[in-house]
Amino acid sequence: MNKALLATLAATTLLGGCNQGPPAPDKTIQQLMAEDVQPTAEVYWNAVGHVSELVDGEVVERDFRPETEADWQRTRDAATRMVELANLLTEPGYTEGRGEDWVQFSNSLAEVARLAEQAADSRDPEQVFEVGGTMYSVCSACHQVYPPAEGLPEDAPVGAPPA
Repeated sequence: MNKALLATLAATTLLGGCNQGPPAPDKTIQQLMAEDVQPTAEVYWNAVGHVSELVDGEVVERDFRPETEADWQRTRDAATRMVELANLLTEPGYTEGRGEDWVQFSNSLAEVARLAEQAADSRDPEQVFEVGGTMYSVCSACHQVYPPAEGLPEDAPVGAPPA
């Protein structure tokens, strides 16, 4: 082949790739939330708290918090993963078909997750608990506008409205 033909083929291939648009997400929004976002948030939320239990007929009050370096690292890792997931939610495959507020909610989640990283770094259980409450509020506010869609078929498009 001559050089001009090779150059034309290379240019055509490169330009063709430019018109394909953003890659489709690997998971639907429902899958991403159920398999990644919710379990990751629960790791963070369950790091610090208080429970009242009935044990042998008596109420036992118990506070819990990370005790070991590994516990604190797991808490921080969950916060870091939440930043990543929140940023993923702003990508075109997940924003398509949703309002501008979707990006605002996602950015708010990323912001509070960065605060969660700082709280875990500080090793302050009260701060972890407080930031966890803020994270829950951001998630709940988004779910008011974008309710979790239950019962959607596995092959539903990423931006499919609830059934």
